[in-house]
Amino acid sequence: QGQLVESGGGSVQSGGSLKLACVDSGIEYGLDCWGWFRQAPGKEREGVATIDRGGATTYSDSVKGRAIISQDNTKKTVYLQMDSLKPEDTATYYCAAAATPFCTFVHNGLGYGKNYWGQGTQVTVSA
Repeated sequence: QGQLVESGGGSVQSGGSLKLACVDSGIEYGLDCWGWFRQAPGKEREGVATIDRGGATTYSDSVKGRAIISQDNTKKTVYLQMDSLKPEDTATYYCAAAATPFCTFVHNGLGYGKNYWGQGTQVTVSA
């Protein structure tokens, strides 16, 4: 029974930084696409960043220049480093993974294949 396990959320003041981590703790099928999503109260889930097996990345306009997604394939872990955090970054952040060559945001998920999701980690940014 594999799953994605997230960590790294917390409270930080505006301008601060956080680094989130998501570990694949034994999902049966191989994964080649990872992503971070977030959802604020009363809003729809939105994509934040993606990274494929080859290391190609994609960022939403809202975080571009302030976030870096990276991966450690040996540890089967994906990270999201966020700097210069703003109050509007406040949300529950979810890690997602899929076995798909289409490593893009599609219908608030990844590609067109089965998506695995973490349970979420809260990020709160205060002024």
